[in-house]
Amino acid sequence: MAERPYTLLSCCMSLDGYIDDAGQDRLLLSNAPDFDRVDAVRASCDAIMVGAATLRADNPRLLVRSQALAGERTARGEPRSPVKVTVTGAGRLDPEANFFADDGAQKLVYCASECAPAMSLALGGAATVVDAGSPVRMAAVSEDLHGRGIRRLMVEGGSQVHTQFLAGGLADELQLVVAPFFVGDSRAPRLVGDAAFPWNPGRHARLVETLPLGNAVLLRYALSDRFDGAKGQEPSAAGR
Repeated sequence: MAERPYTLLSCCMSLDGYIDDAGQDRLLLSNAPDFDRVDAVRASCDAIMVGAATLRADNPRLLVRSQALAGERTARGEPRSPVKVTVTGAGRLDPEANFFADDGAQKLVYCASECAPAMSLALGGAATVVDAGSPVRMAAVSEDLHGRGIRRLMVEGGSQVHTQFLAGGLADELQLVVAPFFVGDSRAPRLVGDAAFPWNPGRHARLVETLPLGNAVLLRYALSDRFDGAKGQEPSAAGR
């Protein structure tokens, strides 16, 4: 059986299941306590992944913000921030995006075969472009990341990426924060798209933690038998 990293999915959604609204500006669903929590989770991981659509919409930096947490990483002999990973089927990435900033973090771009050469040329030395086949499959991406030494992967979205990881049974843990309001617009993106998921009315995900974060709440679910302990920080020995 091919090995893959321990994979946790992290997302914030509205009470009616939306991860953004339909406007041009990013909808702020999280709050200060959750930002701190997410920063700590990032600091515990080897890599952070977002899809290309999230890069275009949110332009995230995907860095560990806390100097103390970054210092703990360097004290362990690790980079200040985890490896940054994105996946694209069309190669529509802006080389000037924050993801590609010269910030010391390693960058990996998994790209469909047909656009990988052009993407590599466009990005130059800003990132390592990996030909991920056509179409790009998350199982293959996960296996390649494991081969590059990634043992703990945090996936921060967006909807298409989360759908593929969940429908493919590739997630070990879901950290879902529910914001205290509704979006109420069917044009807005939801947490996941249509798919046949392993967790359904006949097979429930296991809730392992609830944590109030101001008026929001974290719901933490174990999605595989590799979930290990209350903190879920490491995969079990069988999953290493």
